[in-house]
Amino acid sequence: MSQKRKQVSLALMVALTIMIVVVLSLPLNAQIAREQGRKTELRGVWLTNIDSNVLFERHRLKKALQRLKELNFNTVYPTVWNWGHTLYPSKTAAKTIGRSLDPTPGLQGRDILQETIKEGHKRGLTVIPWFEFGFMAPADSLLAKRHPQWLTNRSDGTRIVKEGIHDRVWLNPFHPVVQQFIQDLILEIVRNYNIDGIQFDDHFGLPSELGYDPYTVALYKTEHYGEAPANDPQDPEWVRWRSQKITNFMQQVFTKIKANKKNCLVSLAPNPQRMSYNHFLADWQTWERLGLVEDLVLQVYRDDLNVFISELEYPEVKAAQGHIPVSIGILTGLKNKFVPMQQIQIQVQTTREHNFAGVSFFFFETLWNMSQETPLERQAMLQQIFPTPTAYPSLLEGWKP
Repeated sequence: MSQKRKQVSLALMVALTIMIVVVLSLPLNAQIAREQGRKTELRGVWLTNIDSNVLFERHRLKKALQRLKELNFNTVYPTVWNWGHTLYPSKTAAKTIGRSLDPTPGLQGRDILQETIKEGHKRGLTVIPWFEFGFMAPADSLLAKRHPQWLTNRSDGTRIVKEGIHDRVWLNPFHPVVQQFIQDLILEIVRNYNIDGIQFDDHFGLPSELGYDPYTVALYKTEHYGEAPANDPQDPEWVRWRSQKITNFMQQVFTKIKANKKNCLVSLAPNPQRMSYNHFLADWQTWERLGLVEDLVLQVYRDDLNVFISELEYPEVKAAQGHIPVSIGILTGLKNKFVPMQQIQIQVQTTREHNFAGVSFFFFETLWNMSQETPLERQAMLQQIFPTPTAYPSLLEGWKP
């Protein structure tokens, strides 16, 4: 081959290489351009003490918040009520449970909620504590042992509900004493901490097979001319009645929160409506219509993209989008479940195409630590997903759909 032909061939190869690079980068460049024009977007992550040690050491927590800020996250949801204990020093818990703080060594002598608020706000992060366990508690917890009369049960009298390998019991959400305890925990946080909001999920309801305890059955009979609840836990009237009682309590809690801190957002992170209502008696669609939810983060933990998309298009989801910021909870992995970054990136892009207010990832440890992909690979992809900073879409700060 002549020298001239070699030069032409080399020039063609270089031109082709440049063209390929440009074409491959077009989607990312387009995404960056779109994100630079986006004024607000929820970019959140849940911080839990289950299968994660991010909360158990002050420097580790501070380092995690700094890295999240560098990757252009803007919101964290730290758990504050888990395993039958508070993760902050609580006078309410001390009085009721006999212990003011989760006994895990890494939490002693600390207030991880105060640390998260201080370090998070310093970095411009929105901090919304997450009331993770709701009415649920470990079967062997101090709470369950000290107050067995607070627990509810199935029609056969059994109480244990399996959650994976764990034995759980549930506090009776219809009992005034239980309601007062839960409300006191919530208001303790609202009054004593500079939080941006507080978040609940399906655990603020009740597994539908429960509710057959003597107190609840007697209450049902009082309101049904002496008729006992159906043996079928999915009986429509039995489901409706229990769900309405939980809605009433949600109204009470919302009112109390706002009376104590008007600018405290009430956030909810439920499953899709069918599961929330039928399996947990948590009718978030009604809660949203009543104005009891100011920030909705719908858990759509699905691998199949078509199923993922179908969950985004239900009428109640679209209706909520017109009223409040509705974001999508995306699974980044579990202890025994790997989720590739490619799937996460596609799901984020899909939520943007459907005009949602943003995304939150479950959970911190699987963002990059607990994964088959390297931390550097996953963080690089997160940097592509969130290329520039943006603000949290708060209903209280002029957010518009």
